[in-house]
Amino acid sequence: MTDKQIPDIVVGRLPQYLRSLQRMGREGRTLTCSQELGERLGISAAQIRKDLSQFGEFGKQGTGYQIAYLVEQLQKILNVDHEWEIAVIGAGDIGNAVARYKGFSNRGFRVCMIFDINPDKIGSQIGEFVILDYANLAETILAARIRIAMITVPADRAQEVADRLVNAGVKAILNYAPISINVPEGVRVQYIDPSIHLQRMTYYMDES
Repeated sequence: MTDKQIPDIVVGRLPQYLRSLQRMGREGRTLTCSQELGERLGISAAQIRKDLSQFGEFGKQGTGYQIAYLVEQLQKILNVDHEWEIAVIGAGDIGNAVARYKGFSNRGFRVCMIFDINPDKIGSQIGEFVILDYANLAETILAARIRIAMITVPADRAQEVADRLVNAGVKAILNYAPISINVPEGVRVQYIDPSIHLQRMTYYMDES
């Protein structure tokens, strides 16, 4: 089965498996099973076995999974067995927080540059980064061969930023702006909008 045939919903669960397995490894564990992994994640053991089986055979019946081996294999499947450099566009509150966040480094990612359009911010410091001029975005990203970017600008600027990123060769965009953006085929976009997730939860709530 090729990557294109594997449902995106399955791919979306793999990082959850990886994170839980890495936590088990830090706890000193060496073995686990689909039942235990499912209990930790709230996913059925059968679903976990079905998901993993689409990529190969990683465990043995009656023995379970070698945690270190399964972590290694999932990292290869998700292409995070090496480090990806990321550009952040927008040095507002969200961009500032993302640039300072230390949780990417052990997950296969590293923020390496941040841009803004505000002349009062350009050249100033956020953590270890000097804020770069958005006017130079395309040539800077092209020169650094950046493939992944995060958009943390207001909604009315997000499409323009996305267009410039695509023209600079970016193939994956994580969009924090509360708007859908259009990109050509071959460029993947993921959205982070807390309001959407809150609204999804409130659907299940009553006012009592």
